[in-house]
Amino acid sequence: MPPSSGQNSRQRAKPTARQPVEPSPPPDRPFLRFYHSDDLRVRTLAVLTALEQSPDAAQHRDALAGIVLELTGSGMQYYYLRPLQLAQVGSVIEQSAQLGIGGVVRVMAFVIRRVMGKMDQPQLLTVCSHIRDLME
Repeated sequence: MPPSSGQNSRQRAKPTARQPVEPSPPPDRPFLRFYHSDDLRVRTLAVLTALEQSPDAAQHRDALAGIVLELTGSGMQYYYLRPLQLAQVGSVIEQSAQLGIGGVVRVMAFVIRRVMGKMDQPQLLTVCSHIRDLME
């Protein structure tokens, strides 16, 4: 009996280097960005490099999921909480928003860790490539 096509395609898909991701849109297209700490950038680059250079990228799944969650939290802070602080809406509203955002991030953490926990090496490398693309 021939091997299933799912097994065969998975074996063929394993790259030796990062898989390319479609390049970023041209600079004349609209975009949004957020700023994060230098420390988070250093840690992000360290995790991406470790995963990309590892013969077994799966060893770095948890670290990559952690970085994705930190970047998500930083983006939520920048896009949603920072405008409230700038608008001086008051501490009660800010605290309510922080509580809500914290709940969203906790739910996302469960989903992100679960999804990334099932990714194979080519998929993890694609995520790394995409994050690098966003950082440029």
